[in-house]
Amino acid sequence: MTIWTNDELTRIEGAEELRISPLRSNGTPREPLPVWVVRDGDDLYVRSFRGGAGSWYRAARSSLAGRIRCGGVAKDVIFAEVPDTDVNDRIDAAYRTKYGRYGASYVDPLVAARDTTLKLVPAG
Repeated sequence: MTIWTNDELTRIEGAEELRISPLRSNGTPREPLPVWVVRDGDDLYVRSFRGGAGSWYRAARSSLAGRIRCGGVAKDVIFAEVPDTDVNDRIDAAYRTKYGRYGASYVDPLVAARDTTLKLVPAG
């Protein structure tokens, strides 16, 4: 199983946004969109601000694969669903800590969108 390096985790965690490009049904990447990313231990997570209606999220759920760019890191990833467990409580806290300066109108929708949590797993 491929894992993130400490350098990749640190660079992505320190970046403001991640550019995400889920694959289309024909295997080509979609145009990259900015999303907020948080770290929990040695794992990285994203959520859809627009909930299940987010276009990038629907594409990611369909393809389960894509590409990310962030903090000088470019990587093919697998999108893994996260069951609503204790990890989501930690992800909520990570979003509030990292992005709280933007206010509740931005952070609260991400905290409420727990069911869209995707773990970014390095591919191959």
